[in-house]
Amino acid sequence: MEDKIKVAGGTGLSAQDISSGKIFLTEDSLDCTYAWDTGVAVNRYLEELKKGKIIATRCRKCKRIMLPPRLFCELCFIPCPDWQYVQDSGIVNTYSICYVHWDASRIGKDEKPHLPAVIEIDGAAPGMGIMHILGEVEPQEIKIGMRVKAVWKPEAERSGSITDIKYFKPC
Repeated sequence: MEDKIKVAGGTGLSAQDISSGKIFLTEDSLDCTYAWDTGVAVNRYLEELKKGKIIATRCRKCKRIMLPPRLFCELCFIPCPDWQYVQDSGIVNTYSICYVHWDASRIGKDEKPHLPAVIEIDGAAPGMGIMHILGEVEPQEIKIGMRVKAVWKPEAERSGSITDIKYFKPC
């Protein structure tokens, strides 16, 4: 009895099916390019970051100022077409002191640790904010509730990315 490879919802194939030419196999190296659509809300958010501004959306029912912006309120289930600028300052909601790089490789002895934090942005609803990194601060000085302000890249270097904000520093 021939051993069949079984695939859920498909047709089983045997080694003989492949070797006889009934089924053939080809190898290829695909050059796949793709585009990622940020959507209306995130696209506008990124455009405003390039200008050195942070923008959010507002729910007409519960009045929350939502950041990052979204086109509907996940609490009220209604569209949120209203946009509102918020400050580029806020408070540290939570943070971490990381001794690994983003690729999980260890930070060298002479390197400073990375300081990612969730920043609740002034003007946004409580609990709303963005994750970014802290700078111009020593790890032992960071506190939950610490006031911080964005340090922006020079305008000519901005690309419409969250990294247009270099980091947040104490203020």
